[in-house]
Amino acid sequence: MKKGLSTVFLLFYSFFIYSQEVNNSSLQSDPSAERFPVFSNCENLQSTELKNCFYNKVLDFIFQNFEVPENLKQANYQGNVKVLFEVDSNGSFKVIYTDAVDESLINETKRVFAKFPKIKPSTYNGKATYSKYTVTIAVPLKSPEQLASEALVRAEVMKNETKQLTELDSIVYKKFRSPEFESHLNVPFSHSYYSQFDASLNRVGSNNHTASKPYTYVEVSKYYDLKAVNEKLKKNTSGWWSRKLWNESMVEIQGEGYWFTLNPILDLQAGTATHSAVSRTYINTRGLNFRGGLGKDINFTATVFESQGRFAGYFNRYAESIKPAGGDPAIIPGMGIAKRFKTDGYDFPLAEANLTFAPNKYIDLQLGYGRNFIGDGYRSLLESDGASPYPYVKINTNFWKIKYTNTYMWLKDVRPAATIERTYSTKFMANHYLSWNVSNKFNIGLFESVVWTNTNNRGFDMSFVNPIIFYRSVEFASSARTGNALLGLTYKYKVNNQINTYGQFLLDEFSLGEVKKGNSSWKNKFGYQLGVKYYNAFKVDNLVLQLEYNHVRPYVYSHSNPITNYAHNNQSIGHQWGGNFKEFLAIARYHKGRYYGDAKFTIGTRGLDFDTITDSYNYGGNIYKDYDENRPFDSGVKVGQGNKTAIFIADIQGGYLINPSTNLKLFGSYIYRSFDPNMNTATTFNQSTNWFALGVRSDVFNWYFDY
Repeated sequence: MKKGLSTVFLLFYSFFIYSQEVNNSSLQSDPSAERFPVFSNCENLQSTELKNCFYNKVLDFIFQNFEVPENLKQANYQGNVKVLFEVDSNGSFKVIYTDAVDESLINETKRVFAKFPKIKPSTYNGKATYSKYTVTIAVPLKSPEQLASEALVRAEVMKNETKQLTELDSIVYKKFRSPEFESHLNVPFSHSYYSQFDASLNRVGSNNHTASKPYTYVEVSKYYDLKAVNEKLKKNTSGWWSRKLWNESMVEIQGEGYWFTLNPILDLQAGTATHSAVSRTYINTRGLNFRGGLGKDINFTATVFESQGRFAGYFNRYAESIKPAGGDPAIIPGMGIAKRFKTDGYDFPLAEANLTFAPNKYIDLQLGYGRNFIGDGYRSLLESDGASPYPYVKINTNFWKIKYTNTYMWLKDVRPAATIERTYSTKFMANHYLSWNVSNKFNIGLFESVVWTNTNNRGFDMSFVNPIIFYRSVEFASSARTGNALLGLTYKYKVNNQINTYGQFLLDEFSLGEVKKGNSSWKNKFGYQLGVKYYNAFKVDNLVLQLEYNHVRPYVYSHSNPITNYAHNNQSIGHQWGGNFKEFLAIARYHKGRYYGDAKFTIGTRGLDFDTITDSYNYGGNIYKDYDENRPFDSGVKVGQGNKTAIFIADIQGGYLINPSTNLKLFGSYIYRSFDPNMNTATTFNQSTNWFALGVRSDVFNWYFDY
């Protein structure tokens, strides 16, 4: 097995070596192209002649200096030693990998390559660079002349026997130029990462649309040169292992009209938390991400995660409070259904994927399994990424001053009441968001969404496929109001290049008559958001400050038919806290080079249900309850009613960017959470938590621990 893996390893790197040979041989006439290393006897040669001279000198040196170990001579050993080696930017030879059946052959190979003289290194654009090659050492040893003669004989035999196919050998590989930064691939959505180019995207006069996330690289590249920033962050190193650790993707291949990368995804954390059943916490995520492009129009990405974890006590309790039917102990927010791992942890696998087709500059079509976000703030009242991934179809249309986004989603209700014969209920969501740049400074957005279920075998209602129709009118006409429709409004105003204000208004249900009465009716279900961002704050480059206020009235996101609540897998698609709350956030983010720091402070008030024998009323915070049942009152409804709970959360994180190509970070974090209800119950009680963690993670999605 070990030998087989070694062979695969060597063959894999042969792709890169062959790539370099092809490019060197075809481009030597161009002084700016890649050029083979030069032995002293190969001076003034070009193209194929230089290549052949290089290999002949390497093989001749090996023939003159290699000594077959005595024990193998006596055994009349015959075989090959395959060597992957490098000529670094100083012209020194280094063995990277040797595939041989005997350890003595490996040691002899290393000895011989250590004796190679320094030569002129390979060059690219006239600058010295490293280069890798492979050679095969035949035992018993043969001179370059013998090898060439045997090769001619074999070629003649093959010519006489059958026509040689060269399709595989004619494949041309190119030097990897990070084409993902100019592709229609989605930029992995992380608040911390997006904040680094948020200022560039929000300059006065830019005709882009920042609310619909995740962005594609081609959208960002018009305003922020991700490729140049990535190159600037790279360390000056030439060794393969150091380049892969600090600068590059683990596997990166580029050819004629295609490219792809393969990277490990890690999230390895260890920590400690107070007031937890088990004080030690951890996250152990290993994953693999594969992404690439075919031509200019098609891009794809797929990621598979395998995770185990144990969190601070408050987070574990919340995860278990939203557990699905069927016996699984929890749903990890943002991840998905978890199984028990050992006695006190969770096992929560996850997969995400996206396929994008962009036939022209106006439209891109996406088929995905993941999450989406609408808004310019940290939170979104309309569509957030706090729920676990779901399948979706997304259409982005960009023209004039408008971006129009249509998303169709397939969701699950996993509550016991919605589960039949161990099968979770399916529901559907369709929404559209129209973003319009009214002026150089002002943007306004219109949002509409509807959730419906498979009542009367309704299935996915094709009435919503038309991307320019009004969903609310269609839902009223086709479903006897069994669906849950919401309307939204967003705005952004750029005061200048440093200060942006933004906001959202969500209308779930509205009664003009009740508004005129002025009695705070439960029917007036709405929420709003107000925020401001300050870029390069106080003239400090790359310092972003943000203030945000969110206010959502009771019973928002819920419905008279609980299965059509605005949620997926018992997690809200809107704000993660559900309904009946108000929240103030203060956020600071800073980065310099590879170092970064984030600080977030949350002050909130939530109105929770008591859920006791004496008080089982629905006060409007739990979106999974029927809002027509157990309402304590119809008027005088206000945010915080029920078991009024004060929340304070401080979340501070800092670290070092290990690899900019994979966004791999070394970090430390501290979370302080104070949870103080008016009345302690079995599930809601006063508690303060301190949670420290250290780890290394690929920052490719948002972890939300602020519940």
